[in-house]
Amino acid sequence: MEATAKFDVIVIGGGPGGEAAAAACARAGATVAMVERDLVGGECPYWGCMPSKALLRPGQAVAEAQRLPGAAEMLTGAFDVDAALARRDEVVRHLDDTSHADRITKHDIEIVRGHGRLDGDRTVLVEFVDGTTRTIVATKSVILAPGSRAAMPPIPGLTESEPWTNREATLVKTMPHSLAIIGGGVIAVELAQAFASFGSEVTIIESAGRLLLREEPEAAKLVTDALRRVGVTVRCGSTTTSVERGDDGVRLRFEEGDDVVAEELLVATGRAVNVEELGLETIGVSPGRGGVIETTDCMQVPGHDWLFVVGDANGRAQLTHTAVYQAKVAARNALGLETHCVEDHVAAPRVVYTEPNLCAVGHTLESAREAGLRVREFDRDPQRVAAGSFYGRDTEGFCRFVVDLDSGCIVGATFVGADIAELLHSATIAIVGRVPLERLRHCVAPFPTRSEVWTRMVEVMERDEDLRAVEARAAVGA
Repeated sequence: MEATAKFDVIVIGGGPGGEAAAAACARAGATVAMVERDLVGGECPYWGCMPSKALLRPGQAVAEAQRLPGAAEMLTGAFDVDAALARRDEVVRHLDDTSHADRITKHDIEIVRGHGRLDGDRTVLVEFVDGTTRTIVATKSVILAPGSRAAMPPIPGLTESEPWTNREATLVKTMPHSLAIIGGGVIAVELAQAFASFGSEVTIIESAGRLLLREEPEAAKLVTDALRRVGVTVRCGSTTTSVERGDDGVRLRFEEGDDVVAEELLVATGRAVNVEELGLETIGVSPGRGGVIETTDCMQVPGHDWLFVVGDANGRAQLTHTAVYQAKVAARNALGLETHCVEDHVAAPRVVYTEPNLCAVGHTLESAREAGLRVREFDRDPQRVAAGSFYGRDTEGFCRFVVDLDSGCIVGATFVGADIAELLHSATIAIVGRVPLERLRHCVAPFPTRSEVWTRMVEVMERDEDLRAVEARAAVGA
């Protein structure tokens, strides 16, 4: 193989964004190289989205059965933890990336298994584990998809205590008797519920006043209440001052006193972007706040028409499905087909896969007001439609639409309920498509499904004087 090879497009990073970008370019007829130093597929299928859902699912299935008379009586025996972990191993394919790699190479994409970094314009230097290097050149574009890793807060003694990140937690081999979790975001609450379902005594420590700060307070409270019902101890407003691992486990100390001791400690306080060794300095690019690389809506780095960034590294929305969407936009632009992302940082759908699910898209009431929108919230319990009865007894739910009173369009939607995440795509379409109330009333929901909550919410919105005024102005304009 020649020392310097040329490709139309080079993609650095083989996670969901990198895979999608490489495949989209190759399908368009470009020659493509994808550089990846770890497993092809990235964080999501091996240490993130997939194994965490595999750990959550057994407990959720049991919870659903327990809510349903007839099925509940069939539940006997103890939870088979080993079988559940074996199923988790199947989901992550025993950390074998052959299927992901095969999916890439079938497009005639060359996978270069090493660490790639920029070495000047359109040039990538690949360093291999044996110390050798290879230089490859892009004739058109380079797409960066470096992903992120677990962030580690500067708490005295934390690093020395050898805490878990999501990687150790999702691939756990033996369930700890007790687990402390620093953080109150999505990873924290999902893994708290998963480990509690397997019998661990779990304590969540969050320095803020509540969990899931990004979401509606009413929705976050339902998830918090559910965690407490399954035995999770939730400590909000507690600041960890030091951590120490000793013979009795990991000890966490707080400003408020009252230490927490657990067998293992999981840190879930956010993500840090992998930008340190990308060679950005060779082209005069400096990451911004939080290490993110600024991009235009074309995913292009300003001042470098050949360079694109997708996924976590651009900081727009750190979600797998958003990375894939951005990758397809970047691929088109990399090949000269101008395409823009549409509200990917605002209207990105997000799901917390706890029991109950919490899913949302667009603004919360607070963020809409902070953005200067004149909005009103409309709330309803999605369990109070006919289909809600099918999900069993003692289920709680919450639905909120945040509506722009000047346009009559929904700008935010939140749903909480058992197995309710499938409602989210319809809300995403309504928000991204800017569907006004006068069109929504003609979208008939099938009976009996929980999508009837849309019908009920529209009925409430129709009675609002401000929204009727919007419709009246639109009718005059028409």
